[in-house]
Amino acid sequence: MKKILAIISSAKGNESFSNKLSNVLLEKLLSAYPGSNILTRDLSKDPVPHLEESHFTSFYTPEEKRTEAQKEAVRISDLAIKEIMDADILVIGAPLYNFGIPSTLKSRIDQIARAGVTFSYANGAPQGLVKNKKVYLAISSGGVYSQGPMKEFDFTEPYLQKVLGFIGLTDITVFRVEGTSVPGRKETALREAIGRVEEYAF
Repeated sequence: MKKILAIISSAKGNESFSNKLSNVLLEKLLSAYPGSNILTRDLSKDPVPHLEESHFTSFYTPEEKRTEAQKEAVRISDLAIKEIMDADILVIGAPLYNFGIPSTLKSRIDQIARAGVTFSYANGAPQGLVKNKKVYLAISSGGVYSQGPMKEFDFTEPYLQKVLGFIGLTDITVFRVEGTSVPGRKETALREAIGRVEEYAF
C-alpha cells in the first residue's frame, strides 16, 4: 500500500495525452500496490501562485516572526511540500508547451524548491532533502523530442530531471507519448507509450 501524489499540468483535460498516459501509470501502480491512496492535484483547475516578493520575504522570515499575511503567503508552499513529503510515489504529467513545461507546473515547483526545507547547501554543496521516493514522468509532445533533430529543443525532461534531482528526487522513470501530431505516427503514439508502461516492472 502506497501514498501516490498525481500532479496534472495539462490544460486539455480528457483530451490530454499526458493525462491519458498518467492514468495508465496510476492504474498499473494500483494493480502493483492494491489499496494505495491517490491524491490528485490538477494544476489546470487549481493553480498555485507564481512567486512574488511577498513569498520570498515570508520564506526567509523565521516562522515565529511571520505576520498573518506572511503566514498566508507561505501556506500554499507548505502544503505543496507536505504533500510531496507524505507521498511514496509521484506521478507527474507534463505536456511539452513551447519546448518546456506548463507555467502551472513551474509555479508549483517554485513553491516547493525552498532553501532549508527541500534542499540545503551543507558544506557548500547542494543537498536534496526530499528522500526515498519514486517519481514517474508522463511527458507528451506533438513532435518527437526524445531523439533526432528536435532533441535539443526539449527542455521538459532535462529540466524536470535536474530540478527534481536537486531537491532529492533522483529515482525517476520517464515515459513519453510523442509524435501525436506527426502524420503516420500519431495514430500509434499513445498505444506505443502504453505498451512501454505495460512492459515496465513496477
